[in-house]
Parts: sequence; C-alpha cells; structure tokens
Amino acid sequence: MKIFTTKKELQQYLLQIKGLHKSIGLVPTLGALHKGHISLIEQAQKNNDVVVCSIFVNPTQFNDPKDLEKYPRTIEADIALLEQVNCDILFNPPVSEIYDDNEQWHLEIGPMEQLLEGKSRPGHYQGVTQIVSKLFNIVNPDTAFFGQKDYQQFSVISKMVELLKMPVQLVMCPIKREADGLAMSSRNIHLTTADRQHSLVLSKTLNWVKENFNRSEIQQLKHKAELMISAEEGVELDYFEIADGETLLPANEDTKTIVALVAAKVGKTRLIDNVLLIHGQ
Repeated sequence: MKIFTTKKELQQYLLQIKGLHKSIGLVPTLGALHKGHISLIEQAQKNNDVVVCSIFVNPTQFNDPKDLEKYPRTIEADIALLEQVNCDILFNPPVSEIYDDNEQWHLEIGPMEQLLEGKSRPGHYQGVTQIVSKLFNIVNPDTAFFGQKDYQQFSVISKMVELLKMPVQLVMCPIKREADGLAMSSRNIHLTTADRQHSLVLSKTLNWVKENFNRSEIQQLKHKAELMISAEEGVELDYFEIADGETLLPANEDTKTIVALVAAKVGKTRLIDNVLLIHGQ
C-alpha cells in the first residue's frame, strides 16, 4: 500500500493511474477503522482497478470542540487493517495540507441541512460537503463509497454532486452490524459495558418498526418507537423520524422510499442508526 500525506504527490501518482485508463474508487473516512469501513473498501475493490482510502479527522464538521478532541485516532491500527485487505493507497494528510487559514465555504443544500442531524449539529453538513468536495477534487475518483449508517450524509453529498456537477458516481453500502444488531461505529469504543447493552434498543426498535410497518400508521409507529427508546435506561432520545428517503421530510402514505432514522445519546456517546422500510421504484 502506498501512503501519501500531500495532495501534490498523490495527484502525480493518480495521473499515472488515469493515464493507464484504470478506474479509481475513493472511500473517505475519519479513521478509527472497523469492519464497516472494510466492507466499503471491499465493495470499492469490486468496482474499481485502484482504491484510495482517505483518513482525515475533519475539523470543520465537528460543531463541538470536545467531540473533535475525543474522536478516536488509531492510525497505526488503521494502516494495518488497510494492508490486510490490500487497499492500494492511503491518503492521510495533516490539516494544514487541506485547509488554508480563514478559508470560507457555504453550499446551499436546502431544507435537508436543517433536519435531523443538521438540526442537532448546526454547520455539520457544511463541513462534510467542504471536505468531501476537496477530496473529490484531489482524487478525481470515478466512484466514491459511503455507508448507509450515515444516510443523511449520503443524501447531502448526493445533492452536492448534483449542484456542483461533479463527475463521480456515489455508492451507498449496507450497514454492517455487530452480532447483536448494534450498527458498527468508531464511537462504539466509548460505550461502557452497561451502555453497550442499553444501545441495543436502537436497532431493536428500528427492526420492530420495519416488521410492523404500515403506511397508514406512520404517526402511531413513530410515537411507539419514541416511547420504546425513551423507556430504556441510560438512553436519551434525540430524534426518531420516519422520513421520505429522498427529502428526509416526514413520510406520508404516498412516499415512495421510506427510511426510519434515529439518534440518541447512550451514556455519554451519541449514536445514529437507520433502516430502509420501503425501497422506491
């Protein structure tokens, strides 16, 4: 695996790859890699000749400085994992390589920015679009791979690609879960043993909603789900929404694609999860 820390060296190398008419897949990450990330790398390998994984803890998408500070950084373990799965390239730049001083960014992405995660984490998606647009411009990938766990993030990035007319195909890969159902996340390492048990209420509730889903009872299901999660010890519900998979506005009986999304604080750790209820045609 080749490791690059500067844009210039990476771009020079990728120009050679492009010159050989090889396709490039990008998997952008914040590091602290787990099996969920590895599944993205493996999907990228199936679709492309060369795979680039980026590891960059992006400061502009953290609206809480403490959250940025405590975000796990495990670069040596990450490199070992990437080497195990034969990833071709790691891009691991310092902040100074990515951002200039006093750099400004604003992309008008519409109501989606203010909903759900956007409402709970103001400015988060401006930071996400800022860094992903930079990575797309640096790597110039044919395809980029993201996890379904961050469903809203994928929707926002899709909107960005459309608005900026970026020549990249986006692929959303299924959520990877632990054996007991918990969605894999870099933040899970912060859960205590008790938190870990309490956290299962999120996936259990999503599964319950999927099993009992009925278009005419969306509000009742949402209300019951909120009660189920709020009743769990040590869990503080942020939101539970049954949403239109395209707009993320509340779903109704006519919505074609419907997704249930949840965010909650378990102990001191904020977790998100979702499940697709209906796939639109």
